[in-house]
Amino acid sequence: MSPGKDELTATGPVLPLQPPSLDASFSSLLDDRGLAPRWLTGGGAAAMPEVPEGTTVVALRYADGVAMAGDRRATAGNLIAHKRIQKVFAADDYSAVAIAGTAGMALELIRLFQTELEHYEKIEGTRLSLEGKANYLARMVRNHLPLAFQGLAVVPLFCGFDETAGSGKLYTFDVVGGRYEEQDYATTGSGGGEAKSFLKAMYRTGLDQEGAISLAVESLVAAAEEDAATGGPDVKRGIYPNVVTVTASGLTEIPDDRLAGIAASVLEGRP
Repeated sequence: MSPGKDELTATGPVLPLQPPSLDASFSSLLDDRGLAPRWLTGGGAAAMPEVPEGTTVVALRYADGVAMAGDRRATAGNLIAHKRIQKVFAADDYSAVAIAGTAGMALELIRLFQTELEHYEKIEGTRLSLEGKANYLARMVRNHLPLAFQGLAVVPLFCGFDETAGSGKLYTFDVVGGRYEEQDYATTGSGGGEAKSFLKAMYRTGLDQEGAISLAVESLVAAAEEDAATGGPDVKRGIYPNVVTVTASGLTEIPDDRLAGIAASVLEGRP
C-alpha cells in the first residue's frame, strides 16, 4: 500500500550532504542561524526611560603610536548614573575602541566587535587590517541606526597601530555609520567639542608617551570644566580616566597608580 499525502515517508532527519561553510563574520554566522541579538523598542524616544549615557572620550597620536582616554562618568538625564564606568577597551592586541552614547548598547556593541575580530583571526589565520577593523565597526554602527532614531545612539572612537604603515591611526564615526580617519587627534561624546578645542590649541607632533597621556588627561579635565556630563579625575576617591596606549609592541592599559601622579600634576597646573 502506497503512503497517503499526510503519512511520513522518512524515518529520520535529512542530513545535509555537505557541512556548512565557515563564515569569517561572527555576526553573519549568528544571522544564518537566527541567533543574532535583536533590540526591540516601541513608542519612540518619548516613551523611553532615562538610560545611562557614556560621555567624553579622546584619542591622539604620538611618536610611537596612539593614546586613548575616557572619563569615568555616565549620566541619566540630569543625574550621575555611574562614577566609575569603563569607556575604553582593547578591541584586540593592536587596537582600542572607546564608547560614547547609550552605555548599555555601546557595551554590547563593543563585546560583539571584540568577538568578531577574534572569530575572524581564528577562521582566517591572520588579523584583520586596521582599516578593515574600522570599516567593520562602521557597519555595526550603521546597523544601530533604527535605534538611533529612537534616541539610543552609539558613536564609538577607534584607534590602533597600523602594522603595514608602521604608525598609529585614529578613526571617528557618525551615527549613520560614516567612518573618518583623523590626522592627529579625535574626540567624541558630550564634552568632545571642549576636549577637541583644547587639543587643537595644545597638541604638538613628536609627543612621547608620557606627554601624550598627560595631554589626553588634561583634555578630559578641560572638558569636565565646561560639560557637566564629563567627570574629571577625583584624586580623593581614586577615580582616574581609563587610558590605553597602542604601539608596535601592542596595547597597554595604564594603571591607576601611574595615572594618579599624572592627574595630580595636571590638576595642579590648571589655572
